[in-house]
Amino acid sequence: MSQDPWLQNYDATCRLAQETAENIHERNRQQRTGGNPAKINMTLRASLQKLKQNISQLREGLLRASSSRRLMQPEADRRQNLIDDLLTREKQLNATFKGDFMEPESSRSTLMGTSGGGVAAANPWLVNESEETRGLTFGEIKQQQQRIIEVQDEGLDALAAVISRQKVMGQEIGNELEEQNEIIDDISHLVDKTDDRIRNETRRVKLVETKSASCGMLVVIVLLLIAIVVIAAWPV
Repeated sequence: MSQDPWLQNYDATCRLAQETAENIHERNRQQRTGGNPAKINMTLRASLQKLKQNISQLREGLLRASSSRRLMQPEADRRQNLIDDLLTREKQLNATFKGDFMEPESSRSTLMGTSGGGVAAANPWLVNESEETRGLTFGEIKQQQQRIIEVQDEGLDALAAVISRQKVMGQEIGNELEEQNEIIDDISHLVDKTDDRIRNETRRVKLVETKSASCGMLVVIVLLLIAIVVIAAWPV
């Protein structure tokens, strides 16, 4: 199964940050030894710009995924923390590149990702600094984070509006169903009344038929008796 493209981009950005940290260390070493770091400075400027662009793309991708509900909230929070870490790394790398943050010899192992004993350690610039915040002041980073929150709030407001419209539609459908059920109940009641009337009329028709048959028999019997009497009284 292929890896999530967002995570692939994140890994690539972390590698770029690591390479940038190593190049900054090499630039500083050349400066200390009297070398000419002009070429490596050009490379560093391009790398820092690329790092900033990569982090911006990661943020935009996370915002799109969060707005479209393709990510569960815990995973979205985890990725936001990763981006925040990258922003901090990018900030530190920019400060070091510009000379605002000195790289003492004692912290070289931290920058290069190794401890004093030569054991690999987590590079805090690759864990805490992001591409988008490198070169920014803390006030600018705060404003940037505020803009992210505002964008997220706008997405949540849009989602809330959609949910509200769906709720109204659901209520309207419920009201329509209630009206239809009332109409069906009325029709059922009319059908039952009509069925009762039909059964009553059927019984009446049968009763009339029975009475008519009885009257016919009586007429026949009376006629036969009259005929017998007439024949008996007729002179031979």
